[in-house]
Amino acid sequence: MADLSLLQEDVQEEIDGSLDFVSQDEMLTPLGRLDKYAASENIFNRQMVARSLLDTLKEVSDDEKDCIAVLERVSRLSEDSEPTVRAELMEQVPHLAMFCQENRPSIPHAFSKYLLPIIVRYLADQNNQVRKTSQAALLVLLEQELIERTDVESKVCPVLIDLTSPDSNDDVKTEAVAIMCKMASMVGRDITERLILPRFCEMCCDCRMFHVRKVCAANFGDICSVVGQDATEKMLLPRFFQLCSDNVWGVRKACAECFMAVSCTTSQELRRTKLSALFINLISDPSRWVRQAAFQSLGPFISTFANPSNSGQYFKEEECKSSKDDQQSENDESRTAKEVLAEDASSVEEEDDVPLIDKLCTDSDVNFTVKLESSLEDVAGESSKDSSQQVDFLSCCTLPLQSTADSSKPEQISNESNAHEVLELASPESPVTEQELYNSFHFWRTPIPEIDIDLELKRTQAESRSTESSQTVQKASSPGSPNITMATRKELEEMIENLEPHIDDPDVKAQVDVLTAALKASKLGTQEDPKSSHLNREILYRNDRIETGKINCKIACEDSGPLISDSVECMQSTLRYIHDDSDLSTSGSFSPEDEKKSKVQDVVPQALLDQYLSMTDPSRAQTVDTEIAKHCAYSIPGVALTLGRQNWHCLRDTYETLAADMQWKVRRTLAFSIHELASILGDSLTAADLLPIFNGFLKDLDEVRIGVLKHLYDFLKLLPPDKRREYLYQLQEFLVTDNCRNWRFRAELAEQLIFLLELYSARDIYDYLLPIALNLCGDKVSSVRWISYKLVSEMVKKLYLAPTQTLVLDLMNKLVEQFCRSSKWSGRQTFVFICQALIEDDCLPMDQFALHLMPHLLHLASDRVPNVRVLLAKTLKQTLLEKEYFLTSANSHQEAVEQTIMALQMDYDSDVKYFASIHPASTKLADDAVSTASSTY
Repeated sequence: MADLSLLQEDVQEEIDGSLDFVSQDEMLTPLGRLDKYAASENIFNRQMVARSLLDTLKEVSDDEKDCIAVLERVSRLSEDSEPTVRAELMEQVPHLAMFCQENRPSIPHAFSKYLLPIIVRYLADQNNQVRKTSQAALLVLLEQELIERTDVESKVCPVLIDLTSPDSNDDVKTEAVAIMCKMASMVGRDITERLILPRFCEMCCDCRMFHVRKVCAANFGDICSVVGQDATEKMLLPRFFQLCSDNVWGVRKACAECFMAVSCTTSQELRRTKLSALFINLISDPSRWVRQAAFQSLGPFISTFANPSNSGQYFKEEECKSSKDDQQSENDESRTAKEVLAEDASSVEEEDDVPLIDKLCTDSDVNFTVKLESSLEDVAGESSKDSSQQVDFLSCCTLPLQSTADSSKPEQISNESNAHEVLELASPESPVTEQELYNSFHFWRTPIPEIDIDLELKRTQAESRSTESSQTVQKASSPGSPNITMATRKELEEMIENLEPHIDDPDVKAQVDVLTAALKASKLGTQEDPKSSHLNREILYRNDRIETGKINCKIACEDSGPLISDSVECMQSTLRYIHDDSDLSTSGSFSPEDEKKSKVQDVVPQALLDQYLSMTDPSRAQTVDTEIAKHCAYSIPGVALTLGRQNWHCLRDTYETLAADMQWKVRRTLAFSIHELASILGDSLTAADLLPIFNGFLKDLDEVRIGVLKHLYDFLKLLPPDKRREYLYQLQEFLVTDNCRNWRFRAELAEQLIFLLELYSARDIYDYLLPIALNLCGDKVSSVRWISYKLVSEMVKKLYLAPTQTLVLDLMNKLVEQFCRSSKWSGRQTFVFICQALIEDDCLPMDQFALHLMPHLLHLASDRVPNVRVLLAKTLKQTLLEKEYFLTSANSHQEAVEQTIMALQMDYDSDVKYFASIHPASTKLADDAVSTASSTY
């Protein structure tokens, strides 16, 4: 007991001491308390001082001298040796700065004199937490525009530049570069170009610290967007090229991630000639992480090539129409929208009908063919006479091709401009018919699709004729063909070796690929395997059929010297056969659909598009990224807009592959964007290519269907009325979900039905949409029901505006039968909610409402469930009586309402009595919770 008494005395002494301590603090002034705890040896006390600085400053805000004194104590506290105290102080600096800004008249220049030097000094603090806190504070103050521009130039930027000097600490240097990049967008273009850009370019070439280069690469796009196109192309792009070829994969990955932002600030020409080749290098990078980032940025990078003249999209009167060039768009101004859309649809259909071989005939292909032929002849060392004849021959052969590429009617060109040129090359002894004049060999094309059918049907005849042709060819090529073939292969190998160092250039790479294929073809020609013999039979048979064609027209010439060019001709024929008909032995025949699926276009570099189309290749998921197909699906609307609807054939197969992907995330991504793609493609392409996929999404998983449902109105409004009406029968299927607890699905359906009302007639709304709406009004989740009440009220409004009143009367009668006379109190409460929505939204004239619905509404005053009567009282007092119709006109309806309210005021339930007695405006906001509670069941 003695010990217990001693303990009680000690506790009492401590309590008395603490009370004395508290009383002493209360006697101190705010500055006195600040000085007392700031000088304490206890770290916790000094932390508490830092946290209470704002409160102390507010207490003395009326006295300017006291405010200055507090800020001076802040400066002394910033020199504390404990990092936690400095970090705590820095967290309070933004709040102190905002207070100083608000009270600027009383304490002018307080932030610039006392607080900003602390922030700048802490940027180089030895403690990492203090530095991070100061960096965050600096960015917040710059974002809030609390730092003057003069202070940024004179106090902030010089310190950051010093911190990025070569002798600076590695971590500090990296953080300083990051701060410079992030503040560039806040300080503007002028300061960035004068103070930040030169040091940023130096940091991009920091050879010692790859972390610095990585930070520069990660923020490269932000700097480019601030300084603009001129500075980007002159100063930044050379550094960007160096970073993209950095020996650290993290730097290259950062470059790939910001590639789109860099591309947006360059010219179209530079984007096409330089950046495209640079991006191809990143896609083929040895590091998987770099390739993964590059493929994720591929779609956004392609979208930077978008151009109204290329994509065929322009906006006029809020409608997206197609224009092939600027001149046509100007002419369209004087024509009706229907004519323009009709021509656009026909142009798209005509282009889809053009075979693959016609689409491949472009001017660039022709020039490349001439260049390749000329280089091969130079290697062969022919005489000047032979070379001139060869060039003349090539010019004669390629001229019809150029004209074909520039024309939209190849049949007309062949008959008018090509006939006399081909006849000049033909032998005088061999007459040429009009039908034989126009074939694929005249235009350096792939053999026409009927080749395989002819080979199968006329094999016997082909063998007999090929025997005679082979004898003729052997006479022309047998004397020195082995040596010539060996010489050709040797020269081709030398050319490939010379081009190898420049393989990074896409054009050089394409030329190397062609030369390599030609080299393989020459080796294939010396082998006597069944495949090559079958190939020779086909070539000889074709040559026999077109004796005046361009393959053997050189043999018909008088000079017999350029035999190497003959072998090159043969190799090119073989190359075309191998490249285009590699699956001949398995497929057996061409199909016209395959020829229409051309992937050639001129909007973006073809190499970029080919890489994008390869993102659906299953091997990409193994070697690059398992979700690469999802990234492809995410960016396909942007790529489609860039290419334009006239080049949709390039993406059609890829889109169908993505729509059938096994991963539901891929299909979900497409479902969320199919309405955007439909607006890009237009009516005809949407009906042909997107509707089947859309129908498949409707029957997919709920995770996919929700994407279609969220934009159901946006998609259906793009369809013609007959196609749109077909989906009325399928809307009922949205009520069935994989998980009955997925109430958000039904809520989204109700919201979309509100928008769909404008797309359908009154009869269709009554027959198809009304049953769905009434079903949703009885949903178990109140959020679904609230939207459904709005839906029903909009239906009543739509049907009332119809030419006949029969449908709206039937709808109101159905509401009375199904809800007002329901055996469940929840159904009767739903009727009151619907009436409340009709009154608030003015869906019906009040006289019509009073005539058809109000008698049934007032009848619920005698309902046996208090919740129904409570809601009725609120509806009458807060909604109905606010309408002018019931305030000014003295009629039987007004008397009935007043009698009902008087009866509710005498109700035995206190809640009903309360809501029937109060003034509507006094509790309208306070009763929302009660309204919600009364609506749940």
